Amino acid sequence: MPDTSARLLRLLSLLQTPRDWSGPQLAERLGVTTRTIRNDVERLRGLGYPVHATPGAAGGYRLGAGARLPPLLLDDEEAVAVAVGLRTAAGGSVAGIEETSLRALAKLEQVLPSRLRHRVNALHAHTIRLPGTGPTVEADLLAAIAAASRDRERLRFDYTGHDGTGSLREAEPHRLVHARGRWYLVAWDTGRDGWRTFRADRIRLRTPNGPRFVPREPPEGDYAVYVANGLEKAVWKYVARVKVHAPAEEVAARLPSSIAVDPVGEHACVIAAGSDSPHMLALYLGMLEADFEVTGPPDLVEHLRELSGRYARAIAGAAGDPGTARANGAKAAGTPGDDGVPEDGGAVAGPA
Repeated sequence: MPDTSARLLRLLSLLQTPRDWSGPQLAERLGVTTRTIRNDVERLRGLGYPVHATPGAAGGYRLGAGARLPPLLLDDEEAVAVAVGLRTAAGGSVAGIEETSLRALAKLEQVLPSRLRHRVNALHAHTIRLPGTGPTVEADLLAAIAAASRDRERLRFDYTGHDGTGSLREAEPHRLVHARGRWYLVAWDTGRDGWRTFRADRIRLRTPNGPRFVPREPPEGDYAVYVANGLEKAVWKYVARVKVHAPAEEVAARLPSSIAVDPVGEHACVIAAGSDSPHMLALYLGMLEADFEVTGPPDLVEHLRELSGRYARAIAGAAGDPGTARANGAKAAGTPGDDGVPEDGGAVAGPA
């Protein structure tokens, strides 16, 4: 019986991987006959595990979804990942799941082998997570939005703008994006006929959902990039799209990962840089270590013009500057220096 129980656990572990297993494959992995595999599958079904069988040469066994959640078998790395995820969720920005996450974490840590428990505890003891300052969002709200996005159903909701004014919106939800401690819904606003980003904590859903819709191509080619670019524009007072004359890979290596770098051929790229002052934005662009072109905003263009003149004046008297060489042209080679020795090292001509 112990051998049978151990074999059933190994079989269950294999079936939990997202693929189909043929009878001969399972028999080879477990070192038994295909008849034993069939008997073990029936035992698992008797225990409540929904093991589906597909006939044919391309068929096999697969663990399906059942009416209740069966026990899961996790390997070492999966168990650590789940434990870390639950601990993070307990202090995250989704309201209503803190206690649930802690209960699940307690159950998991109770059965973790000591070697894995030490890894999880070490990570918890020697890392610090600053509490988020953003608003929390109800888990049920996120689940409802995600379900509508999955089922391609329009949402109707009351939305509160950043200025406190409310409006009734109808939109086609496409993705939820988590950025900077907040949840954002990327949706096609049918009333305004365009893409919009909505903060989830300002959404109050109305029921029922609207009609189904046909999914659209992501704005700017990627939902995350669209949200990131929108946040940059919303956060900074001055935002400039800058063409940098350097390969995109080199420029991206000098910038934070949140800044999108769009290649323009092999030797140039475009970035969206922002700051609260044109002075800081100009200094930031100067640190790219590459030539760049700026067309706006006007305050930045004017500040760069002022800096250009200031830097030019700063080196006007420096050695090696073309203007300096022309200004000092009268001091030609062979002119005696203060000590009577010509600047070019030649001899001093005496009286005739």
